[in-house]
Amino acid sequence: MREALAAPGVAVEVFATDEVGNRHPELPAAATAAGVPWLRCSGAVVEHLSDTVTPQGVVAVCRMPQVALADAIRPGARLVTILAHVRDPGNAGTVIRVSDAAGADGVVLSHGSVDAYNAKCVRASAGSLFHLPVAAGPDPAAVVVAARAAGLLVLAADGAADTRLDDLDSGTLAVPTAWLFGNEAWGLPSQLRALADEVVAVPIYGRAESLNLSTAAAVCLYASARAQHVGG
Repeated sequence: MREALAAPGVAVEVFATDEVGNRHPELPAAATAAGVPWLRCSGAVVEHLSDTVTPQGVVAVCRMPQVALADAIRPGARLVTILAHVRDPGNAGTVIRVSDAAGADGVVLSHGSVDAYNAKCVRASAGSLFHLPVAAGPDPAAVVVAARAAGLLVLAADGAADTRLDDLDSGTLAVPTAWLFGNEAWGLPSQLRALADEVVAVPIYGRAESLNLSTAAAVCLYASARAQHVGG
């Protein structure tokens, strides 16, 4: 909620119970400062507006920012996340949150991926959707080409790859990088893997068969972030 109110022009109006306003007076204050109407209502109204089983007593109506590919892959970008055909909203939202935490400059959800403004995706992003540019809709191959044109090394994550993340030295991980992640069930198609500079697997040392997409993304993004920050 705070993030939506802080992002210029995003929030249109807020519906909230008196309990929320009394417990978090900074929220109606932030709404007032942003010129966003704070509309007091009953819990039943909030429940009707929300799609969660246990609503938190406050709902914001927001505009959907229109983010171009060039905004997510800007000149000088150091770390970018590309999601190709990622359809699970919880995974997508969590990857947006992880990308934000790792200091990424942008996220791109390719054509065929879940809507970034799907309610579950928005909740899973925990506000990070409003912290960095998230572009949606381009063809995944075009996104990879744009990343390479911007001078980014493209690393594709694939559990079946011969090269392991541990095999990459800190110098490789420290360069400006776009990480490419595929669908939760079937991964990356061969044509996208072929476009990457390197295809990398997150090593599994235990008996788990595989890693959840958002978990694998966290490992990969933080490997790059650590190398970039130590190197910088």
